[in-house]
Amino acid sequence: MPPVAVAILAHGGQTWLERFLPSVLATDYPDFTVWVIDNGSTPPLSPWIAQRFRAVQVRRYEENLGYAGGYQRFFEETGQAYPYLALLNSDVEVPPDWLKPLVARLEAEPRVGAVQPKILSWRDRTAFEYAGAAGGLLDRWGYPTARGRGEQDTGQYDEPTDIFWVGGAAFLLRTAAVQKDLRGLLFKPYYFMHMEEIDLCWRLQRAGWRIVYEPRSRVYHVGGASLPESHPRKTFYNFRNNLLLLYENLAPGDRWRILWRLVLDAPAGGYFLLRGQPRHAFAIARAHWHFFAALAQGKVDRTPYLPFRRFATLSGLSPRLRIMER
Repeated sequence: MPPVAVAILAHGGQTWLERFLPSVLATDYPDFTVWVIDNGSTPPLSPWIAQRFRAVQVRRYEENLGYAGGYQRFFEETGQAYPYLALLNSDVEVPPDWLKPLVARLEAEPRVGAVQPKILSWRDRTAFEYAGAAGGLLDRWGYPTARGRGEQDTGQYDEPTDIFWVGGAAFLLRTAAVQKDLRGLLFKPYYFMHMEEIDLCWRLQRAGWRIVYEPRSRVYHVGGASLPESHPRKTFYNFRNNLLLLYENLAPGDRWRILWRLVLDAPAGGYFLLRGQPRHAFAIARAHWHFFAALAQGKVDRTPYLPFRRFATLSGLSPRLRIMER
């Protein structure tokens, strides 16, 4: 079977690595290398990992480049040397058989660019975890959601299927797809965190690759290890990057949808004000300002649009705000 790099980005998080790295190292696969990307941790993780987990390779960056920047730099320096690259959050536990079904799917279907396992909650292993669940979709206004989010796993998502985006907590990537058709751009560093995996999957699909869900593989995600839901920075990145995502990937004739998104974001700000969370309302306003500033300064991806579909819609879901699920 082809070699696989399993990359885990960490900014601190020694507690999660101590708990979950043993499960990754116990993966039942003949040829894999585990990399921990020390993304500006203070103190550095390298000495501790060298003492505690000698089989793990470490790549150290002196500053925190974010999820997007850290993985992009690792992909340029190391990850693209492997035919397949698995990305795992540091707060993900894996069973021994998690990797083989993902590799088998990519081996069997050469036009699949990325595949996601079933992502279950570490705290409640019978329930889907928020970040990815049974595969990501977008509604007609670009709000992301995931199949199974908030549901118990009763086998209702046990069929392999195409999805729109993979959860960044755990997925397997065909590196040649990024090298060949995305000019080596795995993630856009200016996203920093949030929505970068949706942008990746949209760009892959624009280039003709498929994104799929493989339920024979399952992992268990704690969630919220990098930035808690209550933090205003999370609100800022979610709203700003969602606008960048739409502008950079929609066909020019469909960009009018962004105006409606700006209107739809306003009730979200009012919601936070009514709940006594003015910092979150301000984060939405700041996200809009940063989006327009990026447009004015030309700091957006201007890759020519490659049409393959007009816009993703989530069947049966009427457009609505998903404030608490972002």
